Amino acid sequence: MKQNYSVRSHPPKIFVIANQKGGVGKTTTAVNLAAALAQHGQRVLLVDLDPQGNATMGSGIDKRTLMRSVYQVLIGLADVVDARQRSESGAYDLLPANRDLAGAELDLVDFDERELRLKAALQPVLGEYDFVLIDCPPSLSLLTLNGFCAAHGVIIPMQCEYFALEGLSDLVNTIRKVHANFNADLQVIGLLRVMFDTRVTLAQQVSAQLEEHFGDKVFRTIVPRNVRLAEAPSHGLPGINYDPQSRGARAYLQFGAELIERAASWSPASRPAPAGAAVATRPASAAGPMGTVRSTNTAGAGPESSARFPTSPEVSR
Repeated sequence: MKQNYSVRSHPPKIFVIANQKGGVGKTTTAVNLAAALAQHGQRVLLVDLDPQGNATMGSGIDKRTLMRSVYQVLIGLADVVDARQRSESGAYDLLPANRDLAGAELDLVDFDERELRLKAALQPVLGEYDFVLIDCPPSLSLLTLNGFCAAHGVIIPMQCEYFALEGLSDLVNTIRKVHANFNADLQVIGLLRVMFDTRVTLAQQVSAQLEEHFGDKVFRTIVPRNVRLAEAPSHGLPGINYDPQSRGARAYLQFGAELIERAASWSPASRPAPAGAAVATRPASAAGPMGTVRSTNTAGAGPESSARFPTSPEVSR
């Protein structure tokens, strides 16, 4: 179906969905959030920046038959207008990926400002969208750096378990470095608790500690562990379209509405601190990507976990 790409009256919000730990529901979040935003009337572009191409397949597009992909866009052989495709199942646009993208890091070595290739490529189409979502690979690579440099903020899906906390610490440190050296607009938009099992005491304890430590940086929505979300990609459908009545689908629809609400009062220039958070001790121009948090040395989720939370980049360097 041919789309009417009229220019929007406001600039889009560009968010990266990232976590350096694999298997945390990152791509599931990217695909279902894109579809949820579309159902809420938003015009969305999803960028698959992972060589595995799972977001592409989960959007109902066969990565094996692609003539153009994000790889050709990054190395200058195609532009976004030619490479993007329509996900009819999700009602959003997709900049797809396949295994060709695995060679992009070597090919980009000879380019000047190689970390800005994606940002430059997206510029001509930004006026056509309300949201641009970027699904990054589960590693710190040149592809991930391109995503961070193109974005205004980072959405971090995470499980409420000890090892996820360690990955969060590494990711926050990475975001802090990108914020300081490449993209001063980059901030953490929020933490999304996914694959949540209410029967597990540790998950409840870690969830409560996240809320206490990070305050409003934790999204209210909690995505439960749900088999229908896991089944959906094999049918080439986002979970919210595969089984709209499932708990996982309803959670992502709620998350889409929450993100729209949060984005309405947010802009890259303002970079607001969370409501009720402590006042930063550093000048506003030097504000870190996490904003401010309520505590910098919060104990873990109890004797079962002995977890300790990462220090906020806002209050320590």
